[in-house]
Amino acid sequence: MTSSATEPGVDTFPYKRQCPFTPPAQYEAMREEDVVEVTLTGSGLRIWTISGYHTIKKILTDPRISASRKHANFPFYFIAPPEYRTETSFIGYDNPEHTQTRRKAAVTFTNRQVKRLRPRIEEIVDEYIDKILTMTPPIDFHREFSLAVPMTVICELLGIPQDEHDFFIHHGTCLLGGHSTTEQRQAAIVEVNAYLDDLITLKEKEPGEDLLSRAMAEYAASGEEYTRRDLFNMIRLLMNGGHETTASMLSLGTACLLENPDQLKLLLDDPEGMIEPAVEELVRIAAIGDTAIPRVALEDIEIAGKTIKAGDGILCLALNGNYDPEIFPEPEKVILERGTRKHLGFGHGLHHCIGADLARLEMQLVWTRLFQRIPSLRLAKPFLEIPRKEGAVIYGLWELPVTWDM
Repeated sequence: MTSSATEPGVDTFPYKRQCPFTPPAQYEAMREEDVVEVTLTGSGLRIWTISGYHTIKKILTDPRISASRKHANFPFYFIAPPEYRTETSFIGYDNPEHTQTRRKAAVTFTNRQVKRLRPRIEEIVDEYIDKILTMTPPIDFHREFSLAVPMTVICELLGIPQDEHDFFIHHGTCLLGGHSTTEQRQAAIVEVNAYLDDLITLKEKEPGEDLLSRAMAEYAASGEEYTRRDLFNMIRLLMNGGHETTASMLSLGTACLLENPDQLKLLLDDPEGMIEPAVEELVRIAAIGDTAIPRVALEDIEIAGKTIKAGDGILCLALNGNYDPEIFPEPEKVILERGTRKHLGFGHGLHHCIGADLARLEMQLVWTRLFQRIPSLRLAKPFLEIPRKEGAVIYGLWELPVTWDM
């Protein structure tokens, strides 16, 4: 939604953050008005933005609101050709299809299953810390660590070989990074689907303990028919959602801690007691999915004194909701101790992020292990000079230069 207007096939959300942890200047007034009509640059589509914390939660639990990409005025983050509207998974389904499809993947993301992954994820985190400690600083922490750790985790979950990681990092950036044309995005979908087609064939012959094998077994056990497109869309969603989002949070959260040494000290002084609230506060203040909660009204809805007509596109602004001062006093400040799961960083309602517990665990392990093992870690250039993903549906940094004492 926030892509550069100079790029072809792109819808531009008209407001940009002042810095990664400061909402656009217009957001405060929009929050006070709560429901505001906005024109997207590119398509010229008029949509309704929702900014109030309570109103966002109400919208996301209203059965009159649809997540389906098939609606004509669905506010894509890029101008999508009609055929793209079928390339989705449960993130773009309404009930009952949503729940029926989501449960095939949910077996891997239960809290119990995620806890079982803890020892292996801790090994992965330490392996990549070991790797960067062999390098001569400064290095790009985003490329060498933030992208690598969640990609390794999600590929192991899906049963994808490690030597294919760069392939998925490249295509994930193409799909979500905001610098790609519609044609490039479509080509990336075709290439990823071709890879997954071969992978599914392999798993049909040689099923394992991975998520893909389990999902196929769930379909078989339930007697439900599925198409390869169903599996393509589910796996691509989990690849992008389980990698790009966590990678962005790891870089933004690390930078935020380095820019707030008093808060970092609180974490280092009591890592066991502080890490869980710290993760929640960092997810709240970064709100990487600010413009990633699009919806469409199925019928006329009266809300906050406005009438949203049936068929109108809606965009719930997570960052604005996360900065609602009635819910989060002094929202512009990083206060790790107030960390609460009330934030909208993982969405809300039916489409609450399926991988939230996994993402939380990865962040917890990274921000305890990283600063314990590299206590002198610091930014290698001023934070505001680091290029940001203004053109991405998932907000973040394009790089994160860091250094430390050898």
